[in-house]
Amino acid sequence: MDDLEIDPNWDLMLDGNAAAGLFQEMFAVEMTACPTACAWCGQQGQIGRLLAFAHAPGIVLRCPNCMNVMMRIVETNETIYFEASGVAYLAFERSAW
Repeated sequence: MDDLEIDPNWDLMLDGNAAAGLFQEMFAVEMTACPTACAWCGQQGQIGRLLAFAHAPGIVLRCPNCMNVMMRIVETNETIYFEASGVAYLAFERSAW
């Protein structure tokens, strides 16, 4: 038996592309290819490479390097809540506008 503790949420994890529809609705541009960086460890990469946990009352996007939360998105009937306190930066290409 392996000594590593198995996280049951790991089986539910997707990649950041799982949030593509919500990002399209919020920003009206394709977001999964946008560069971003983790505010915790500095890991850089595209949003589509983040780890997405979508089996909750929203989507939680985590850094694939340090596993800290970078973004949270929760939808209600009236509002989409977007929180990105774990993001050092999020870059939008002008050609996408």
